[in-house]
Amino acid sequence: QVQLVESGGGLVQPGGSLRLSCAASGIGDFFSFYTMGWYRQAPGKQRELVAAINSASSTNIADSAKGRFTISRDNAKNTVYLQMNSLNPEDTAVYYCKGTYSRFDYWGQGTQVTVSS
Repeated sequence: QVQLVESGGGLVQPGGSLRLSCAASGIGDFFSFYTMGWYRQAPGKQRELVAAINSASSTNIADSAKGRFTISRDNAKNTVYLQMNSLNPEDTAVYYCKGTYSRFDYWGQGTQVTVSS
């Protein structure tokens, strides 16, 4: 059974940085084939895509995150990362990791990111 576990969230001051990690298990040797994405959901808002990286390591970054967030993957560790810089209060949300391969989607349980002074 595929499981995605996020980590690295927390409380950070405006202008600060965090790096989120999402580790996949139960995925065998297929992690490199997955498109991995980071999504976030703020209170009262819909879940939205923040960044995604496909099997060729091509990336797609939401306009709200461009220039500040970077997504990367380490296929040897079955892990995808989201480096977040210049955080602001509007980035406060629960951040979710998603893995997609063929018709299968898997979600992590989410990690809270709070940007506040």
